[in-house]
Amino acid sequence: MNPLDWSFPIAVTWLIMFGIIICRAGGTFLLGRLARKGIRRFDRIEKIMSGSKYRRAEDTIDRFGAPVVALSFLTVGLQTVVNLAAGTTGMRYRRYVPALAVGGSLWALIYSTVGFLGFKAVAKAYQAEPGLTVGLALVFVVAIIGLVIGLRKDRTPAEEEASASAN
Repeated sequence: MNPLDWSFPIAVTWLIMFGIIICRAGGTFLLGRLARKGIRRFDRIEKIMSGSKYRRAEDTIDRFGAPVVALSFLTVGLQTVVNLAAGTTGMRYRRYVPALAVGGSLWALIYSTVGFLGFKAVAKAYQAEPGLTVGLALVFVVAIIGLVIGLRKDRTPAEEEASASAN
């Protein structure tokens, strides 16, 4: 079922695709939130989730997770895991919903305009030049990691202390 084969105008196709992704990804996030509530009923798990290291990890995901959520919509097979993780770690709605809207909009745009052709192009590029395709993918991953590290280093020592003392 390729959206390029639909007879709807592009705007209608985009709205349909956007609705699909909001329901799917948002539902996955909500399932994660429900799982978080249910699993905390076990004393052993509650003890782990109340620990300082776990809370620090949750705070990091809450603080820097929104771009990851938005970018996950540009990948294949990672969206569900990222949305579920955002829910189970308790990412705040005020950070999750805008990331879902941005990422979902991009996803809907891609699938309502080029559909699966983009993925076929990457597959064809890999067949023609696997080393170059993998190399470009690695450059992209390293750039994202560098961005995250750079954002982390921009924090002042006072912010670091406040974050550490809160846990």
